[in-house]
Amino acid sequence: MRTIVVTGGATGIGRATAERFRADGDNVVITGRRTDVLEKAAAELGARAVVCDATDPAQVERLLDALPEQVDVLVNNAGGNTDFGRPDGGLTQLKANWLANLEANLINAVLTTTALAPRLTTAVVHLGSIAGARGPGSYGAAKAGLALWNADVAAELGPRGITSNVVAPGFTAGTEFFQGRLTDERRETLLQATLTKRAGEVGDIAGTIHFLASPAARHLTGQVLHVNGGALTGR
Repeated sequence: MRTIVVTGGATGIGRATAERFRADGDNVVITGRRTDVLEKAAAELGARAVVCDATDPAQVERLLDALPEQVDVLVNNAGGNTDFGRPDGGLTQLKANWLANLEANLINAVLTTTALAPRLTTAVVHLGSIAGARGPGSYGAAKAGLALWNADVAAELGPRGITSNVVAPGFTAGTEFFQGRLTDERRETLLQATLTKRAGEVGDIAGTIHFLASPAARHLTGQVLHVNGGALTGR
């Protein structure tokens, strides 16, 4: 039985990922900031809940106390576009907005991966985004930074037989990403941008993450895997 840690594991892609590993009988630990949502999800999944804001170094250090000495797979799923609902303003507000997205989508993964690295045995998977390849704004920049930093992680952990990859979804239904702000017009635009003419599903992303943590992906590392129905094609 492996131990899997999924940050932001109570909803959306994180929850689907936790569920996929639980189906294998793995010991799954899900983390998140919202105690009630986290504990409810853990009870339904048969997982263990640990409240942790991955942008807070002190909370990440406390997370270590709640984990076993061996963690097989880390899924850095926590994140999202913090620009939704944030005020516009001068340079001071602009700086705050950019730092918020960097903390939520890059720094959280850096802190958690660095803390757990000595205990890891198999794989790290980071949640990127199609935005990391084509913008926009601070969210896209943060996800682009995550993809670049992933190469460092892969190089550091590779000699120990540990892989590190980024899964970058496109438009995926069943998540909290748009925070209720997705219009019908925008949704149709996103659908038409795909080659499959459908929204991604959380299970599509969870399946890719599960594969990257499997023996079949042992020689796949340092990569960004785009799961977007062809909305962004490889070169």
